[in-house]
Amino acid sequence: MTAKVEIYGTSFCRHCLAARALLDSRKTEYTEYLIDLMPLERAEMLRRCGRKKVPQILINDVPIGSDEDLMALDASGKLDQLLA
Repeated sequence: MTAKVEIYGTSFCRHCLAARALLDSRKTEYTEYLIDLMPLERAEMLRRCGRKKVPQILINDVPIGSDEDLMALDASGKLDQLLA
């Protein structure tokens, strides 16, 4: 089974671009919600993640945080476990 990865972000945010680049480099598929293009998704992001800052990343419906949190998981080797 492949992990379900979702990103709430904007089309221009450098932190969002960094998160996408990391996932792309690992050939990880993800669903992206661009809240600058789909403003109603902002309320859903707040409901699901409890944070206003973008990006917000979820793996298997569990909020893991921002791009910095994603990179920390990658550096520690824990991202592999979550994506397995």
